[in-house]
Amino acid sequence: MKGIVSVLTAPLRWLIKAPFRFVFGIFILLALLVVLVPNLVMVLGQRGNLRTVDELVNEIVYPLEDISAGQEPSGLGPSGTYECIMVLGAAVRPDGTPSPMLQERLDKGIELYFAGVAPKIIMSGDNQSDRETYNEVENMRRYAIAQGVPSEDIFCDHAGICTYDSAYRLYHVFSVQRAVVVSQEYHLYRALYDCGNFGIDVAGVPADREEYPVKLVYRLREAAARVSDMWKILSQQNATYLSEPVSLDQSGDVTSWEY
Repeated sequence: MKGIVSVLTAPLRWLIKAPFRFVFGIFILLALLVVLVPNLVMVLGQRGNLRTVDELVNEIVYPLEDISAGQEPSGLGPSGTYECIMVLGAAVRPDGTPSPMLQERLDKGIELYFAGVAPKIIMSGDNQSDRETYNEVENMRRYAIAQGVPSEDIFCDHAGICTYDSAYRLYHVFSVQRAVVVSQEYHLYRALYDCGNFGIDVAGVPADREEYPVKLVYRLREAAARVSDMWKILSQQNATYLSEPVSLDQSGDVTSWEY
């Protein structure tokens, strides 16, 4: 009994004996909780939403008329089980070519499109911080067109300046209910968490082929971003830029500033 009392009163004795160290210790503990909780919630909670291309292909629902007629399913267009594939932006070089990380995302998104997983692609990235000299989404769009994706199936979200804004606008601007999100795995957990909190039924496909020498920096930055995004969700923040609704039933060309 004395041992239990001693344990329970230890914080009080510490506070009386060394108040500064006690307050500092509590501050460190709270800081660790603030960082650890969002990271654990997002990573552990979203692992079950990661998919491979093959897994998503196996989920495709083909038109009944194709099956009843004994035809081979087309695999493209509205037979996909998802409304769109959202490719999250990353850096582009000054000449407009995608960085290796962004190219991985684009290649995976294009692979999903041609596998028939969804009939549309949304390129979501930053074209607001410096409109004159930096345009992620139009360069992403050009890359996909060069790989054979029809321009009318590519939608541009020029105001996806951060992951939270991309998720917010996917629901509030594009009215998407079911989507596949493409990014590197370390980033996908937050993207899926953000989308899920807007009520989107979402799956994530990792785009990881290379190891980057600065990947530790990305992971540390991502840990802080998870804390920020959880706060945005809890406080129900709006995206930085709001827009009129865009229907995916029309041509994606209407969202390109090249038209």
